[in-house]
Amino acid sequence: MPPKPKADNAAYKQLKKDIDQGSIGRLYVFCGEEAYLRDFYLGRIKKKLLPPGMEEFNLHTLSGKEFELKKLEQMVDCLPMMSERTLIVVSDYDIYKGDKEGLAALFADLPEYVCLVFVYDLIEYKADARTKLAGALKAHGSVVAFNRQEQGDLVDWVKRRFKADGHDIDSEEARYLIFLCGDLMNGLISEIGKISAYAKHHRVTREDIDAVATPQLDAVVFQMTDAIALKDFNRAALVLGDLFHMQEAPIKLLSVLGRQLRQLYAARLALEARKGTGYLMELWGMRSAYPAEKLMQSARRFSLAWCRRAVIRCGEIDLAMKSTGADGEELLTQLLLELAGPGAA
Repeated sequence: MPPKPKADNAAYKQLKKDIDQGSIGRLYVFCGEEAYLRDFYLGRIKKKLLPPGMEEFNLHTLSGKEFELKKLEQMVDCLPMMSERTLIVVSDYDIYKGDKEGLAALFADLPEYVCLVFVYDLIEYKADARTKLAGALKAHGSVVAFNRQEQGDLVDWVKRRFKADGHDIDSEEARYLIFLCGDLMNGLISEIGKISAYAKHHRVTREDIDAVATPQLDAVVFQMTDAIALKDFNRAALVLGDLFHMQEAPIKLLSVLGRQLRQLYAARLALEARKGTGYLMELWGMRSAYPAEKLMQSARRFSLAWCRRAVIRCGEIDLAMKSTGADGEELLTQLLLELAGPGAA
């Protein structure tokens, strides 16, 4: 698996600088996975450009379903009222599927009082660099990708969110929370709120996190393989029962388990070759060292032969699910019994 290319955050950093310095541009495309950051900075632009109480006159919105170039042109022509600028927000419209030449001309002639933002939320932004429109966007605007944050930045943000709720959390527990619940801020905010409401002491503990946080599927599957490594079959069976109660399709559960076992096999091979977590992170495109460290710790409890056999059996169970019509939950239970059998550790 080739390593994921490092995200280009230059436009994101420039946007923050422009907002802080009051030099907000005339044209932006907001895209990327991190919806929390996208909404946060769109909110900052609104506060900077729109005087309180004048939003109704100076904020214009248009959805992709109702988009027409003529409507957008009319919004652009609307002069600001008791404000220096107007803000136009267009949501979920693919600019490369409409009148590209008309949009390119509009981009090149935007008045200085206009700030036009195309927001991609429900649809993905896919640029076509061959078009005149792409050149006009590059010349007159900026594509800001709100990517998942690096772990160090995300840990600091988690700590600040807990502090705002009257709690402290150390870095290791913050990393555990991110591993358990995912690294998207919108999801973490709700989990932080639940944990803050539940925690009885100033410092948040792992017990507080485990008591109320809702783990993502990958983390639950890891808990099952971790229990197998510790020879705790009862715990592994309980985790599998929890997975069934999630009402996810057995084939999806098997897919996640298969990926986990392949990563575990890769970690065991890395240990055999005396390679560290950095190699595993590069191999699987991991942004954070935490899951790689946990995989390496877990891999030390398994033999290379067990890891290889587990990956093979997972593939055979996958084939059985897709070709025999056998009950998926029974096949998963059978696989767990084999994994937890003699030679597991």
